[in-house]
Amino acid sequence: MEAIEEIIEQCKKENARAQNELFKRYAPKLLGVCCRYIKDRDDAEDALQETFIKIFLNINQYKGEGSFEGWMKRIAANTSLNLLKDKNKHQFDSLNQVSLTKIEEDEQEYQLLVEADAQRLLKCMQDLPVGYRTILNLYLMDEFSHREIAEKLGIEESTSRSQYTRARKALIDLVNAKKEKEVLKTKWAAIGIWMSLLSASWMG
Repeated sequence: MEAIEEIIEQCKKENARAQNELFKRYAPKLLGVCCRYIKDRDDAEDALQETFIKIFLNINQYKGEGSFEGWMKRIAANTSLNLLKDKNKHQFDSLNQVSLTKIEEDEQEYQLLVEADAQRLLKCMQDLPVGYRTILNLYLMDEFSHREIAEKLGIEESTSRSQYTRARKALIDLVNAKKEKEVLKTKWAAIGIWMSLLSASWMG
């Protein structure tokens, strides 16, 4: 397999084969980033295409400092965010209008997020309102600071912090609700099996 450093150098020379190789190697991961922000699959794929256009146009700016994959993921996150803001402008404009009441973080709740199954966690994030989902993605998943988030969304830094706390609480509630639903489903499945066995025994 060709080293990523060589692929990068060839992409800087606008080598089409290298660009195609870079796309094939990283498209699934970057699509995952886009899908975390954008629920609609077609829109997420549009964001992915625009992401790679920006990568190829700006790859000369990458000087080998830090993770190249991380550099690309930031482009994917920014591209997805811009598309999301264009489609949901009113929901982001309303962020500054919420109460900034401080909500204390709870360590047990935080541990629940850490231990949550990744697939369940991402599914729950998709079910959150767009504003909450966006701030969680930016801060929790893509490690933007609250100052950076405030600049990107055009809000106060204190609003970003408050919204993150609220979003985190909403996510924890969703994770708990889905876990309880799955436990209940498992219990009913077990009861169904037990009833079937009992019926078969009675008929026998």
